[in-house]
Amino acid sequence: MSSPHPPTTEQLSPQLSEGVPPRGDRRRRAAMHPIVWIPAVGVALAMLLPAVYLVIAASDLSPARIGGILTDPETLRLAGRTVLLGGTVTAASLLLGVPLAWLTVRSDLPARRFFAIATALPLVIPTYVGAFTLVGALARGGLVEDWLGIVPPSPYGFWGAFVALTLFSFPYVLITVQASLRGLDPSLEEASRLLGHGPVRTFLKVTVPQLRASAAAGAILVTLYVFSDFGAVSILRYSTFTRGLYLQYRSAFDRAPAAVLGLLLVAMTVAVIVMEARTARDRGGQFGSRGPTRRGPTVPLRGWRWPAAALCSLVVLGGLVTPMAVITYWLVRGVQAGEQVNVAVGAAGRSLLVAGLGAVVAVLAALPVAIWAGRTRSRIARLVERVSFTGYALPGIVVALALVFFGIRVATPLYQTLAMLVFAYVALFLPQAIGSIRSSLLQVNPNVEAASRSLGATRVATVRRITVPLARRGAIAGGALVFLTALKELPATLLLAPTGYDTLATRVWSATAEAFYTRASVPALGLILLGSLPLAVLMVRDRRELA
Repeated sequence: MSSPHPPTTEQLSPQLSEGVPPRGDRRRRAAMHPIVWIPAVGVALAMLLPAVYLVIAASDLSPARIGGILTDPETLRLAGRTVLLGGTVTAASLLLGVPLAWLTVRSDLPARRFFAIATALPLVIPTYVGAFTLVGALARGGLVEDWLGIVPPSPYGFWGAFVALTLFSFPYVLITVQASLRGLDPSLEEASRLLGHGPVRTFLKVTVPQLRASAAAGAILVTLYVFSDFGAVSILRYSTFTRGLYLQYRSAFDRAPAAVLGLLLVAMTVAVIVMEARTARDRGGQFGSRGPTRRGPTVPLRGWRWPAAALCSLVVLGGLVTPMAVITYWLVRGVQAGEQVNVAVGAAGRSLLVAGLGAVVAVLAALPVAIWAGRTRSRIARLVERVSFTGYALPGIVVALALVFFGIRVATPLYQTLAMLVFAYVALFLPQAIGSIRSSLLQVNPNVEAASRSLGATRVATVRRITVPLARRGAIAGGALVFLTALKELPATLLLAPTGYDTLATRVWSATAEAFYTRASVPALGLILLGSLPLAVLMVRDRRELA
């Protein structure tokens, strides 16, 4: 929408219109006030703690012992199974998420707005809840056998883990590609259609290459999620690195080998990140244009409208309706059998408390990092920002394991306290808050802050009165993302929560592990309902920005 305000200084100066300060001002902006850079450096150093301590813990072992652990057949088997599951789930998520994103953004799909939201909603269902519903439907005595009278195939093993993780993690690809499609310049697609290419060829030859970066971004989220998943693979009895790490931690007196396995999982994660960076690189800059002045054309599906609607309906049925139906089935079945059902109010309150604390602390920690990185060209600021992302590259069980080592050996008073659990959430999910805040700051012209300084305000006053309020929208979005992911986090909660501090996530885990599906149904339903709140916040925010 065009602005009703008169021309500003950035419209009169090409240098300012690009958001680049003059040379004299650039040096002043690079010298960020200590009130920003000192907390930012402190946050970055704190985020290095899990990775550094894993190295220290593993160094207690001799090189020969470390080599023996890394070359052990069981280690290699776990690595192969983890890579296999991550690769297949990521490929399936791309095959499912990219076409669904195009259908819900660019086509004349029936009920397109409904499917745009409904196909993303499986993201609020934790994968371990999805695994529980899969077992509750297909296991002996489950919903399928009870209603249809047939014995379904076993949900356990690779295929069960593959289905559960694909259904509940593909929205990472869907959402990122949807956002990219809304920002693509439609002129290339229109030129392809004018040259006589049909919608399918245009999609494959023109649209898909432009979506490479966003699809790669969503794919890496899926891969990292699969690598870090603990609940689903454990419930479905498919051993990967996370399950092996947990068993090693629980069963062995000497836990240093677990640190070695954790570092190996970190190395695998870093390898995936490097591959994604190379895949997402825009070679030649041919797709560098962004920010169209008009929406892309709506492509008619013609005879494919209803088959496409059927595909979307199947996804919603498998990823949303079926899990809710299974949870409701076991809840009603337990009540009819006279089983006492705990409404889990206390666990819900504890979940809200710890996830809320994690979101608030993450936003507060992200503010100085995002402001420094978003408002200067300093290489140190970029380094601090990247170091702050360290925890996001570490699976939850690895961060938890490192903090267990740290708590036992160094910070004994903090071991199994709420403070350490909140710190784990911040280490794991801080980049979500940094990214959102930094993006919101980059959308605001820095000359607003320059005007504040020119009117006599100090740097501290400018940060407090101008910069922080400008970051409010990003802070809300980042806090909502951290809250959602912290609410679902299982391995860190299992290992670091205070004794007796059970949450909805741990209740689902303990009840499912003992095959008490009715007991698991109430906390599972609570997780889905509470997880829907931050997703609703994000959707409302996106709608306002698109309005």
